[in-house]
Amino acid sequence: MTRYHLIALSVLAGLSGTSNSHAEAIAEDKSNEIEEITVVGRSVSYANNAASDDMQKQQANLSSVLAVVDNLPGVLINEGDTFGADDWSTSIVIRGFQVNLNEQQIGMTVDGIANGNSNYGGGAKANRYIDTENLQTIEVSQGTSDIASRSHEALGGTLNFTTINPSEEEGFVASVTAGEFDASKYYVRYDTGEILKDTYAWISLSTQESSDFMDQVAENTRDHLALKVTSMVENVALTGYVSYDDTHEENYQRIYSLEQYAQNPDWDQLTSEWTGIPYQDQSYRRGWSTLRENLLAYLKAEFSVGAVDISTSAYYHENEGRGDWVPPYLVDVKDDGTEGHSELVNGNTVYGGSALGNIYFVDRDGMQLSPIAGCESSITFPYGGAGAEYDPSCHEQGAIPVGSYRHTHYNKERIGFNADGIWYAKLGEFDNTLRFGLWWEDYERDEYRDWHKITDSAIGYDFNNSPYWVQYDRSFPVDTLMYYVEDEIDFGVAKVRLGAKRFNVDIAKNDNFDSANNLEVNSDSDTLFSAGFVAPIAVDGLELFAGYGENFASIKDAQLERDDTDLRFIEPETAENIDVGLRYSSAKFNANITYYTIEFNNRIQFTSNETASGIDFLEAAAGGYRNVGGIESSGFEMSADFAITDNLTVFTSLTLSESEYIETIGGTGTQYDSLASAQAAIADTTNAESSLVAVKGNTVIGTPDTMAVISLDWSKNNYFAGISTKYVDSRFIDIYNTAEVDDYLVSDLYIGGYISNIGQGMEELEVRLTVNNVLDEDYASTIAPNAFWIGAPRAVAINARLTF
Repeated sequence: MTRYHLIALSVLAGLSGTSNSHAEAIAEDKSNEIEEITVVGRSVSYANNAASDDMQKQQANLSSVLAVVDNLPGVLINEGDTFGADDWSTSIVIRGFQVNLNEQQIGMTVDGIANGNSNYGGGAKANRYIDTENLQTIEVSQGTSDIASRSHEALGGTLNFTTINPSEEEGFVASVTAGEFDASKYYVRYDTGEILKDTYAWISLSTQESSDFMDQVAENTRDHLALKVTSMVENVALTGYVSYDDTHEENYQRIYSLEQYAQNPDWDQLTSEWTGIPYQDQSYRRGWSTLRENLLAYLKAEFSVGAVDISTSAYYHENEGRGDWVPPYLVDVKDDGTEGHSELVNGNTVYGGSALGNIYFVDRDGMQLSPIAGCESSITFPYGGAGAEYDPSCHEQGAIPVGSYRHTHYNKERIGFNADGIWYAKLGEFDNTLRFGLWWEDYERDEYRDWHKITDSAIGYDFNNSPYWVQYDRSFPVDTLMYYVEDEIDFGVAKVRLGAKRFNVDIAKNDNFDSANNLEVNSDSDTLFSAGFVAPIAVDGLELFAGYGENFASIKDAQLERDDTDLRFIEPETAENIDVGLRYSSAKFNANITYYTIEFNNRIQFTSNETASGIDFLEAAAGGYRNVGGIESSGFEMSADFAITDNLTVFTSLTLSESEYIETIGGTGTQYDSLASAQAAIADTTNAESSLVAVKGNTVIGTPDTMAVISLDWSKNNYFAGISTKYVDSRFIDIYNTAEVDDYLVSDLYIGGYISNIGQGMEELEVRLTVNNVLDEDYASTIAPNAFWIGAPRAVAINARLTF
């Protein structure tokens, strides 16, 4: 990281002596501007950017809203599916912080409302709450972020997804999109115009479907309903929003070695045909599913009391759904003696308990069969093959295969309240702005897992309605209170801010089968300080900014899932972020450069039960969590957008970064002085240590050192087009830094036009063609420890949008 520190000091030293003669010209506070969205971001003391209209055009209307910010500096969005229809394989990386199956370290809000956790089990990312065609923009704070941001996860950066406001004029929009891989979307939105005095609204409905890009066997569907209302009642501005989202996604599988990928870069080892052999059918794609329903509603009220501006909001969120897998056996959970196995009969449900063994084949009387003595299995797929107990050829003729359909059910209800105040006053001759507020949220997440017998494993994956076993049932109540205060003084030559906030978080696990497994933990933060300044320098529109922020992520309820969790060895995650940079803004040219440095401590990592050798379907939790040391990150983020002509604009961004582990940590959480001592502990068969999860000085898994983007956007009269190319450097997939996926270059293209005033009440018809991954690049997408997902191939989509 030394080279970045030296570059930063050199750049800033050259600027520190410049004058402030133009301070008055840009002294106006731009922090709340939303009417004109520029990529370069707001005039605040930390790095930030916002997605532009052109970035939205680069993505098909079928795509997830997450894809829109992929071109912004410091940001990497990877989705295993062409149109983002697989939360399982989705990841976000910002400055070495990540959101994926393993970690949740980046905050997300929707119109400023907390989205809840972003994890797979019981969490939701913003794509569950917003239809792409209702998106206004996405505001990205790459580092220290705003002190009022609401999130349990904002260690490094926040994403605020904002929705469009109702139009003052009545209107109707109908949109149809068709794409490759059996993709289609139908969308309608009605703007009411003024329905009551100073009251406006819109309501939208969409439905879409698509398949996987490998075999076109998946049946991905999404239905989305949304409503937004704005009203002015006397001196109170009200905003209400409701969204309902019902999604069924069928997942992609991870690739577990570079050799496997090289052998076939177009297949993830999931199958499209049911074979009737349970061991092989555990890889049947239709059996790898994510089902989710999300309902989010909020009501905001904004008003003034004297010199104090007040903003309040209340919200409700319900999340429910399940995750599916197809284990290649029945679990023997009841000793039935010589009477056959009750697990074979619909309606005989066992609650709790533990596995007595596994059942692979039975006879017509329901008795378990053993493989023929000495038989060697000929099964070689998946996971390198199976033992004789799984192989039908190792059983006598007439043996009946049996298998399970395993469901993990998620349900979560959140209610919350925000209150923010801004008090404008004078301190002597200087303008002073005092901000203060709080965020309270109470939620309970329920999770249970049940196992259903597949009705006839020889012919298909239909399953019995009643489970034969409910493995566990537990609830996680969580109570959060965050409160903050920040003061900013405008000295003319600079605006200086200083703030502090705290989190009080109480988390518990209630085991509904065995209270002995109940857990409680207090996950409060220390006082978290932040500071920064913005100062105009030298040239009209040019400013220097710097910010410092202490960020915090509480222990999550998911980290209490395992019954053997020892809370003494799990601590909340913390991070210290520093941003220093320059920002220039003008009518035709905007640019910024930011140097950042981050120290991230007590990193919590999830250890999946799915490995190269198969899936541990019987594990009582979705995986294990532990603190795995810290990370140091530093680097530069640069971006610029400028108008070459009245018709042609260019956007470019460059990210140079280093993210390294600062400790060598074993799989049990043990810290080692050196890699050699850690390897010796692993080799010692009397030691519980079996693996490492971090190696000091090595690059963090999944983080590229370099990313670069260039985008050209053109419009003239009724026509528009654009092409964008992003380069992503190679990334390591293991903590030893011995295996890395290649760098890649992906381009997206769009072209379209519109016709206005076409008669019969129709105002405009727009047609847009979008091509993602134009050159059909083969590349690795989301990275997981020792594995990765395959990136989506070229995808073409066309949209027709009619406005009435």
